[in-house]
Formats: sequence, structure tokens, C-alpha cells
Amino acid sequence: MDLSNIRNFSIIAHIDHGKSTLADRMLEVTNTVEKRKMKEQFLDSMELERERGITIKMQPARMDYEMGGKKYILNLIDTPGHIDFSYEVSRALRAVEGSILLVDATQGVQAQTLTTLEMAKKIGMVIIPVLSKVDSPLARIDEVKKELSRLVDCDEDDIIEASGKTGEGVEEILKSIIEKIPSPKEILEETDSFRALVFDFKYSTHRGIIVYVRVLDGKVSKNENLIFKAIGEKFNSLEVGIFCPDEKPKEFLGAGEIGYIVTGIKKPGVASVGDTITLSRKPLESLSGYMTPEPVVWASIFPEDSDEFDLLKQSLDRLKLTDSSFSYEEEKSNSLGRGFRCGFLGMLHLEIITERLKREFDLDLVITHPSITYEVEYKNGKKETIYSPSLFPDDGTVARIIEPWANVNIITPSEYMGALMKTFFDHEAEIGDSKDFGNNRISIDILMPLRELMRNFFDEIKSLSSGFASLSYKMNDHRDSDVVRLDILVADEVITAFSRVVSRRRAQEEADKIVEKLYKILPRQMFVMKVQVKAMGRILASKKISAMKKDVTAHMYGGDITRKMKLREKQKKGKKKMKDRGKVNISQDIFLKMMKSE
Repeated sequence: MDLSNIRNFSIIAHIDHGKSTLADRMLEVTNTVEKRKMKEQFLDSMELERERGITIKMQPARMDYEMGGKKYILNLIDTPGHIDFSYEVSRALRAVEGSILLVDATQGVQAQTLTTLEMAKKIGMVIIPVLSKVDSPLARIDEVKKELSRLVDCDEDDIIEASGKTGEGVEEILKSIIEKIPSPKEILEETDSFRALVFDFKYSTHRGIIVYVRVLDGKVSKNENLIFKAIGEKFNSLEVGIFCPDEKPKEFLGAGEIGYIVTGIKKPGVASVGDTITLSRKPLESLSGYMTPEPVVWASIFPEDSDEFDLLKQSLDRLKLTDSSFSYEEEKSNSLGRGFRCGFLGMLHLEIITERLKREFDLDLVITHPSITYEVEYKNGKKETIYSPSLFPDDGTVARIIEPWANVNIITPSEYMGALMKTFFDHEAEIGDSKDFGNNRISIDILMPLRELMRNFFDEIKSLSSGFASLSYKMNDHRDSDVVRLDILVADEVITAFSRVVSRRRAQEEADKIVEKLYKILPRQMFVMKVQVKAMGRILASKKISAMKKDVTAHMYGGDITRKMKLREKQKKGKKKMKDRGKVNISQDIFLKMMKSE
């Protein structure tokens, strides 16, 4: 195969900057998809993606295009735009030689675009700057062009104006891809082996795991004995093929091509993004850059109906087959029964997994308050990793607590900086460099604990900036932490599912909020019930919920007053006995209300 005819590229863009719509127009212009079969967000196959207008799972597409009498193969890898999936994006960029940098003419350059662009520049990719949504009446074409030209160091004339809605500029983009993006090259020019990079995978009930690969060396055909280098798992290739954009079997995949390999494997934890596949009889070296994505957010998931525990387990197994970055292990709670402690790449990742469990497997779930991982050093020298608030030590044995921090970049109109500064302080952030980003916008770098980033920080930034600010983050190092565990007691019983770890300086404020919220949502019992929050060996906040009352003398008419007094005394003793022995069964509804943000 002539490699000079192949162009591999991806699209870099912030969420909702028109990436999937532009991909739709490319499929139309190249006649890859017939007009009668065309639908919006064609490459977003998941119902959740179509509904939210975001890309979660990458869908490659191969397009044939003719220019100057020569036929070219254009391989597009559509990538997720959200920071939670930045590792997947980095692997997708390794599978291509160039990228279209897509910026919304109505919004300008956003923080998450900068993060992905930085990755692309590091590996020396060719960048084609494109301005999208130029047909919008809100488009600020000249201003955003200046921003973009400074960002990628190019002339404003080099920026292509396009619209995914009308199709304007799509032909020009396709021509630029052929002219500017280099054709792929084999790393090893002469080889009788095979090597490919896994940039995504999916699961099929009948065919097992299907890996999406970029072939770097040699070629692969059906019935080859292959091996996943990271885990050492061997398998036989049941089928190889390309994306048109539906899967189309092919005799073989050669160097420079993007396609799929059917593995037949039906167990989780084998395939992972960034792994290398090679011939088992003559293996080549693994490609650099592979890593196992580490969960940064943890939450427990329980079925509302305990009879659905087995279904939840099967559902998690199925999701693990399509998402190697998601992890889970079984756990038991006194309040909620059996469930799973799950690890996620971020809050959006958590939201997507739980939403898929509800939609695809029809499960009703209880999800606990998200937490992060803490490294705890005890006075006796022992070290422990804690990822559940209920297991967090609350005594004098701890010498040191270490927590993860994050580098956060925010781009915002300058008039909102005053309000944002107060929020930065409230979330324990350290202010770093700030620079003028043009068009009355400022880019500011801050360092903050990951724990605080999860505490509605993103929502607060969006609210204070009227939705104009954008945010991206990446993990930094670990630092000493001054945090405590809050235990919530209802009728003197600790409800472990409500436990949380908070900053010591905010412990009182959080305790007051929790007690107030529980006071409002807990139903009254037949006895007086206390709601308390305990931390650092003492009760920080407490409130009594009065008992339900019944007039035990209502049926009596006249007679001696002592008869009524006896009945009231008897009722009083009964309530005291109930208070000593009574237990409060907290319904799933209460748990759900508590898990929701204030």
C-alpha cells in the first residue's frame, strides 16, 4: 500500500464547539455516508452522547477523497473534549500525524482546548486552525481569529472559516489536511512482524473485545497469533477491518492504517487504551507513553433493591469491558447493604457511568458522596491508603495526612475576577500566573486540593462568571493536609454512608449545614430523635426532632383527672423506652436527598 495516499488526523475542540457537526459534514462531502442515512452527531453512537451533545466514546471514520486526480484515504479519529478523558485524547493523538484545532467563533479559545493543544504540540503534530460557527449572528470572527493566530503562531489568513451547520469551509479543510498533514511513516521500514497502538476498544456479546488500532509497523490479517504487551494476554485475530464508519472486514491492515481487530476475548481488564499489540511469535518493543489511568474520584454504588445486587455486578463487569479506566470492588454497608466502591477519572466520568447503569441496565441506584484518596502515615510508622470516608482515622494515632492537588487553568472575562478571587480563597487555592488573553479575557493558573475542586468548584465558577469562564485541570503532586472526618449520628447511631472528610477549618460550617438538612428531610418518629455531627472527639452540631404526638386521653369524657394523668405517665414511659431501644430506618429517598448537592 502507498503510504503517501494516507492522512491520519483528529479534531481538537472544547465541548460544544461543533466538532461532531463538522465531522458529519465531512462524512457527507466525501460521500462516506449516504444523505438518506445521515443523522446529527453520526459518530456519537451512544444515546447519552446524542442527548448531551458531547463525545464520550471515540468513533473513527475512514473517508475516500479525490484531489488533483489522486485518490486519498483520510482517517478521522473523533476525540472526547472533556478533561476527564484527557488520557484517551493523548493516546488518540499518538495515532495520528495532524489535528484540526476547532475554535467556536462565538466563544473563543477555552481552557480545555489549551490542554489538548499543549499535548499535540509536545509530540510535534501539524495543527490546522479552523474557526467554527462563523454563520452564527453572535460570531466574533475578527477577535477570535486574533486569539487563534497568537495561540498557534500563524497568520490570520491561514485560519479556515467553517460552519458545520451550512457546510461552509469543509472542502477547504479537506484540502488542507492533504496538503499540510504528512503521510504516515513506518518506524521499522523492514519487518516481518507487526505492531499497533490501541487507542480505543468496545465489547460485542458475540465477538468479544474489538480493539481500535493504528498500525505502526508491518501488517496484520485474520487468524494471526497476537499479544497485548502490557498484560501479556495472547489471542487470535478473528477479523480485521476498517471503519466506513461502520465496521467493514478487510484482508489485512497495513502500516499507517487505522482499523479494528476482533479478539474474541470476553473478560474485563485485558484491553486498555495506549497498549501495544504485536505478533506473539516475533514480538516488537512496546510503544512509549503507556500508563494505567489512576482513579481520582471514589464513590460507592448500591442497588436500591438488595435483590438487584447480582444484576449490578454483571452490569459493572459489562461496563469494565468497554472502559479500562473504571475500577470497582465489593463492599458492605450496615445502612445500605452490599454494593461496590468505584473509582473514576473525574466527576463527569462518575456521572456517565452511573447514568449508563440506570439507562442500559435499568437499575435504581444509591450513590454515596464522592471522595478522593488520602495517604495516611501513623505515629507507629505504618502507612495506609484511604479511599472511603468511613475508614478515615479519627483518633490521635495519625502523624501525617497527604492529599492530591491539581493544577487548574481558568479563562474568564476580566470583569468577573473580583468575585472569582473570593471563591479561590474559599476553596484553599494558591494563585499563580495570570496573563491577558485578549478580548478583555484573562487566563489564570491556580493550585488547589483535589478535594476542593470536587466541592462544586466548577459550578461556582460557571455561576459567578455567568457561564463565560472555562476550566481545565491536571493532577499535580501530593501535599500535607489538615482534614477531619465528620460522622453523622441519627438517634445515637453512626450512619457510615453519610460520613465525609472535610477541611478542619470548614468542619463547623459543614456540620451545621448537614444537621440543618437532615432536620428538614428526616421524618418524625414515635420518640424524640437527635441528629448530630461528630468530629475530633466532640459533637459539633446537634438538633432534636420532636416525637409524633397522640392524645391518649381523647376517648375519655369527664371522670377523675388522675385517670388521665396515669395514661399520660404510661405514654411518657413508653416513649422513653422507645428512645433507649428505638432504631431509625433511613429510607433510600433520604439517602438520595443527602447525596444531592446543596
